[in-house]
Amino acid sequence: MRREDARMAEAPLRMVQFTKSFYFGGTEVQVVELLRGLPSSYRVQVCVLDAVGPLMEPIRKMGITPEEFSLKGSLASPNTLTQVLRMARWLKQERVELVHVHDFYATVLAVPAAKLAGAKVIVGRLDLAHWHGKARRKLLQGLTHMADHVVGNAEAIRRMLIQEEGIPAEKISVIPNGLDLARFKQRMHEGLKAPLPDTGGAPVVVHVANMNHPVKRQEDLLRALATVRRAGPALHAFLVGDGPRRPELEALAGTLGVADRVHFLKHRADVPAIYAQADFGVLCSSAEGMSNAVMEGMAAGLPMVVTDVGGNPELVADGERGLVVPPLRPEALSQAFLTLLGDRELGRRMGAQARAFVERELSLTRLVRRHDELYRRVTRGG
Repeated sequence: MRREDARMAEAPLRMVQFTKSFYFGGTEVQVVELLRGLPSSYRVQVCVLDAVGPLMEPIRKMGITPEEFSLKGSLASPNTLTQVLRMARWLKQERVELVHVHDFYATVLAVPAAKLAGAKVIVGRLDLAHWHGKARRKLLQGLTHMADHVVGNAEAIRRMLIQEEGIPAEKISVIPNGLDLARFKQRMHEGLKAPLPDTGGAPVVVHVANMNHPVKRQEDLLRALATVRRAGPALHAFLVGDGPRRPELEALAGTLGVADRVHFLKHRADVPAIYAQADFGVLCSSAEGMSNAVMEGMAAGLPMVVTDVGGNPELVADGERGLVVPPLRPEALSQAFLTLLGDRELGRRMGAQARAFVERELSLTRLVRRHDELYRRVTRGG
């Protein structure tokens, strides 16, 4: 019997994808792509802590109504145990075989609930745990050890899990993020949804990241722009994203004398079209997993300037698909900008190699296939 025929003959694999919510974010986007791509041999349900966010719309268009298990405050409250027990009962009732959980808060519920229900559980570890204090990191480490398998999206995460948390190497799979290239190109060609600031034809660098946490280090980008300005070349920056740090970043741009060259675009739904207007992209985080923003910049054919943290150098490869600089070093960032401004042909070559890498290594088809293989191995041994 052919493998495809055998799959048709067996019962659908009953699984749950579990994440905190469906606001715009790299993790949430990847969950949506998985849901779109998994074959009909799955019976997939979705669990959330809070059924909110703009990505709920595509979930509902797939005919999926997420089951909500709200924490309603502190993890230390009695409600956490209530939700664990409630979820365990629900998993048994739905005869779920596998839970794939994607973030810290959902992991707190999903791992013990799956164990109580007799379901397999895969924990997604998609960053370097840099958001967490010691207590939460210890809790996450313990839950990761309890899981049946662990998925990271970068080799840097795999190394951290082995070296710092003692997770057995054979228990970890690395599956890089995937990008629906056809949809991305379509969004590029659809064009801008709103006008962009007039830069007078000057070169543009694009930075896409939230403004919620200092780890994204937009301040380093602003300082690098001030250095470039003193060196002479005109360079404008489009900062896509928003959050509570925006006012202080706007004030810093004024203090550094680059307010006329830094444009805070807030949240935008037309990021591919914005990348299409740029000369290169940047991500200057002090810690990172595998960044969707970097992947999208590469898919747009841009050379990316990134910091040497997490999965960034795995994506970019210094001197091949962009430039990699040390974190927390605005002067190194400015030198990379000046290199690309001074050699536009170099930037075009790097951008072409970046796009080819995404097409070859980071397709949505590859993402779904590797998850499908892992899910079946963990649950059914095949």
